[in-house]
Amino acid sequence: MVQFGVHVGVQNATVEQLRTLWTWLDAAGVDWISLWDHLYEAPPAGGTQPHFEAFSMLGALAADTTRARLGCLVFCSQYRNVGIVMKGAISVDHLSRGRFELGMGSGWHDQEATAFGFDFPSIGQRFKVLEAQLNAITAWRKGERVTQSSPGVELTDASMVPGPMGRLPIWIGGTGRQKTLRLAGAFADGWNAAYVSPADYRELNGILDDWCATAGREPADVERSINLSWGVSRDDIGAVESQLRDQWGPAADRIISGSLLGRPSDAAEQVARFVDAGAQMVNIAIRPPWDQELLADYIEQVVPALRREFS
Repeated sequence: MVQFGVHVGVQNATVEQLRTLWTWLDAAGVDWISLWDHLYEAPPAGGTQPHFEAFSMLGALAADTTRARLGCLVFCSQYRNVGIVMKGAISVDHLSRGRFELGMGSGWHDQEATAFGFDFPSIGQRFKVLEAQLNAITAWRKGERVTQSSPGVELTDASMVPGPMGRLPIWIGGTGRQKTLRLAGAFADGWNAAYVSPADYRELNGILDDWCATAGREPADVERSINLSWGVSRDDIGAVESQLRDQWGPAADRIISGSLLGRPSDAAEQVARFVDAGAQMVNIAIRPPWDQELLADYIEQVVPALRREFS
């Protein structure tokens, strides 16, 4: 059965507006609610827009909801000591009574990294840090104490008590064929791609299957999800595409190829293409401000129809 979620950018909205949004989403029956890990807005605008921090907002999300799976897509490997990441994840997991799922990735927002003094080396080095963190997290999930000296990770007999309430599923986010998908095949319970076309998503799914086999795992061991930019509007598609080009510049073609565009009634056919390409969960990515009426049309009308179609 296909699941449906919402990925929320904690920007350009008050705390009260965000809490109202995800409380409504949870009551409306979405399967998944996630936040992103940024300190500046996305798309980048030089830190000119209001933006909140991920872990503190995840605590509120956990306390405000009761049924949806919760996640972060994804924590940047460079921004926190891995012990802080795991302690925070377990804390949110307990606040949510076992609904939290931990997303990890190598990061991309160099503008915010420069502004706040985070080390942001080459992508190859960032992946070395990410893999070292995943090794430590995997051991902690098994209840082990961890001693480890590797890129970005220095641990000496480090315990993690209490442990998570459940298994604390690990998600790896990204579209890199050689690095991201290799780590997803080896470590992940779930893989998330953002803003790619159905054809690209199908290809990436097949590559992930191969990496699972390389790691001695079954492809079914890794859940597959897609984040789609929310471009549903009362305006015509051309106007929305023009706005996305203004926001994203050279990255606009990729964002547009991984967007829901048009009226809410147009979304079903677009979602179906990603399900056919292998998506087991389809998330819309909301960048506030949002049109509540349009969003309600999708959540309350389109999603139930899609559930029936794909049940």
